[in-house]
Amino acid sequence: MNKNHYAIILAGGVGSRFWPISRTVHPKQFIDIIGNGKTLIQETYQRLSKICPKENIFILTNESYTQLVKDQLPDVTDQQIVTEPVMRNTAPCIAYGCFKIESLNPDAVIVVAPSDQQILDEDAFISALEKSLKTAAEHHCLVTLGIKPSRPDTGYGYIQYSDIVINDDFHKVKTFTEKPTLDIAKGFIQSGDFLWNAGIFVWSAKAIVKAFETYMPDLHNIFDDARLVYNTEHEVAHINQVYRHCINTSIDYGVMEKAGNVYVLPSDFGWSDLGTWASIYELSEKDRAGNAVSSNEKVIMQNSSNCVVNMPGNKLVILQGLNNYIVVEANNTLLICPRDQEQSVKQIVADVKSRFGVEYV
Repeated sequence: MNKNHYAIILAGGVGSRFWPISRTVHPKQFIDIIGNGKTLIQETYQRLSKICPKENIFILTNESYTQLVKDQLPDVTDQQIVTEPVMRNTAPCIAYGCFKIESLNPDAVIVVAPSDQQILDEDAFISALEKSLKTAAEHHCLVTLGIKPSRPDTGYGYIQYSDIVINDDFHKVKTFTEKPTLDIAKGFIQSGDFLWNAGIFVWSAKAIVKAFETYMPDLHNIFDDARLVYNTEHEVAHINQVYRHCINTSIDYGVMEKAGNVYVLPSDFGWSDLGTWASIYELSEKDRAGNAVSSNEKVIMQNSSNCVVNMPGNKLVILQGLNNYIVVEANNTLLICPRDQEQSVKQIVADVKSRFGVEYV
């Protein structure tokens, strides 16, 4: 296994769109949402350990989740758990992780991947990453994996690519677009040159450090000034002090949309970002009426269809005449929501927090 291959697993989010199962103190990446006996972060770590030495895999998370990481990934050392003291979106935490790795190995080539995605075809995923690592190392470019879209989904960002190609398969990126309206998403699909943005990146340490210097110089300076403390006993204290000065923005907006050396690999490996209950519905087995019911055998569906239901196993539940709904109970909270309004769950969580405090979120 190539000693220059590194990985950063992004595991700091709170997963509010999976509320009430996902809570601030125990978010979705640390939950077995699929029901296969492994949490999402455990699956991600296991996949990446097939292309990176285990000692080269870093977990980037909020400091409040340190113990959860240790409990679920016992092979990971304290030095491999990189914590942010406050949430500042993806640009600062990725900069921190990449600078830390670059200080360990200037020749590093790094995969950055979310901790909460479902990959059905693992072999195809590994193959895509291996090709991306090779291309990123050879061309000193910024690579992202784009998913060939199967439908005009409004819950994903999109990547438009050009006919300019390197290494046979990597297309130069033209534009990044945030979650579009349905009509715009339909246009993207029809055009044939748009991919879903999976949020998976591959680049050499030198290339991403240079990109931060060029496009986010203030952020670059914060982590460049910390070079003497990386991987020492002074690292955490220093980062806790300077991190609050970091801009709150995404890596897409801060770097990827601006850089001229961004390439995308069109990919198809059974990907889902598991961002919403709809994604769980798509992956779940369904009864004849299209209902996706969790393992609770005490759920009775009468004249109900196309619902996603996740209830505690000890509770008898009868749903009569309910169509296209999300019904979820966890942590002393019951959520009943139309499936076509699931994007409002995030706002519901904010309203609950405003009214009742943090007890239920």
